[in-house]
Amino acid sequence: MTPGARVAAAIAVLDQIQGGAAAEQALTAWARGSRFAGSKDRAAVRDHVFDVLRAKRSLGDGTGRDLMQRLAQREGWIIEDLFSGDGHAPDPLTPQEIDALAAPLALSDAARCDLPDWLWPLWQDSLGDRAETVAKVQQGRADVFLRVNMRRGSVAEAVNTLAKDDVSVVAHPTVAGCLRVVANPRRVKTSAAYLSGLVELQDAASQEAVRRVAVPDGARVLDYCAGGGGKALGFADLYQAKVFAHDIAPQRMRDLPARAARAGVTITTLASDGLGALPKFDVVFCDAPCTGSGTWRRAPDAKWRLMSKDLAAVMQSQGEVLACAAPLVAQGGQLVYATCSILADENTETVKTFCNAYPEWHIVEENQRLPDADGDGFYTCTLHRR
Repeated sequence: MTPGARVAAAIAVLDQIQGGAAAEQALTAWARGSRFAGSKDRAAVRDHVFDVLRAKRSLGDGTGRDLMQRLAQREGWIIEDLFSGDGHAPDPLTPQEIDALAAPLALSDAARCDLPDWLWPLWQDSLGDRAETVAKVQQGRADVFLRVNMRRGSVAEAVNTLAKDDVSVVAHPTVAGCLRVVANPRRVKTSAAYLSGLVELQDAASQEAVRRVAVPDGARVLDYCAGGGGKALGFADLYQAKVFAHDIAPQRMRDLPARAARAGVTITTLASDGLGALPKFDVVFCDAPCTGSGTWRRAPDAKWRLMSKDLAAVMQSQGEVLACAAPLVAQGGQLVYATCSILADENTETVKTFCNAYPEWHIVEENQRLPDADGDGFYTCTLHRR
């Protein structure tokens, strides 16, 4: 596909999304109907679509064609080359479109920061004078990070093995064993380092959250909302502990046994039925369902589909997770609440509500990480029983 044809494809996908389709569904439907598109073409179209979605409102929130014109203008691309009408490229710009691009957009603060109007006040309340800075960070792409599995080798071995597959990495400035991918991130999953279990895809903030937990040797650790099991794998790699994984939707853990085998660790998956009858756990880590507001660079569609009623439902679920997980903690153990959100309502306020309802629990440590060049946004709170 030519660059212009890729832009035309992105326009078609964006029109589907603007019409109500989920981003991943629209991209999948386009790919299935475009067998001629190679892997580089699909990647380029996906990048165009996600670059627009991260900044949809500040680009004018118009049709797919309007949005791609604004993106091209913002990125400094030669618009006449992309909108040429040649082959499968979009038609040339009309005089009206040329005039529209020349005129600055009149944007509200929420639109300039690429957030829904209803969310902007909550965003400001949560982040204060950092609200605009963090919002602008979310307009850009997020880097890919890897966790080196120390059971399989050293950081140096990981760097060298990745280099053989043309994947270039550098060490994270603050998180031990974490590598930032600086070249060819899409080659990671086919690299020898990944296939052998030497490295695992995991954002730096998620890695840091696991490292913040003090886990004694021999401890029983439960990843209560395990999902794909990334944090359970991290616990099993870093600590001499017995690691268990649970999720209310067990199908989310379907790949965990294979991932654990690849990593050379043992993780026991547990069903919800009978969980309370098992011996108590020294650490119960609850990566609760959330809006994902700290990861919207990776899933920008989520912020546009989120409604205020959804936030209320998520907060209710978070309270239920804490209430269900707390009885599983052994005397003297730790209950760790975590989200990949940066909204106070989901973090400090949810914990405060829980502690008011269950006064035997108190906060030992809180940490709110904001999205930046070194990772996603992430919140953790460690609680002990009085």
